Amino acid sequence: MKTLHALILAAGLLLGASAHAQHDMAALQAAQRQAMQPLAKLDGTWRGTAKVSLDGGGIKELVQTERIGSMLDGTIKVIEGRGYGPDGKTEFNAFAIVSFSPHSGKYNFHSHAQGQAGDFAFEPRPDGFVWIIRYGNVTIRQTAVIKDGTWHEVGERLVEGQPPVKTVELRLTRVGDTDWPAAGAVPQR
Repeated sequence: MKTLHALILAAGLLLGASAHAQHDMAALQAAQRQAMQPLAKLDGTWRGTAKVSLDGGGIKELVQTERIGSMLDGTIKVIEGRGYGPDGKTEFNAFAIVSFSPHSGKYNFHSHAQGQAGDFAFEPRPDGFVWIIRYGNVTIRQTAVIKDGTWHEVGERLVEGQPPVKTVELRLTRVGDTDWPAAGAVPQR
């Protein structure tokens, strides 16, 4: 009889803990969805130009596209960028996930591009966003302004004691909606 009581007590504790954990997960996801709200203006497909500064002073121009949407019930934002050369071949391809941690109160920009990957500071702003890469004493700062269906982003290399150097400039126009990445999920049956 003691064993039965112990099992019933243990089951009750587990059920209570499970209900508490589900409540915590629901609150966590609600906070993440709320944090993604300022980024809703990014959703859709975008096209325009990317002017990339080359070593030696030249500029390479690409046709730049971006497609952006939500996943995991709106708790993260996913981004794919492609830069096409004059011959139509993909010369640049990047994938990123923007997330928010209610525990730290910070956003994260997890990016994969050109064989590299990393986690970077990300800050939504009322008119766009900023994300920052730090390598020792070098900082790369990407600042985007999104307004009236246009996206203007400037990347700068910052080294203390030196003037900023522009590394890339994007000028994009929103061209439409997208159901990416939510569309195409494998159905249950």
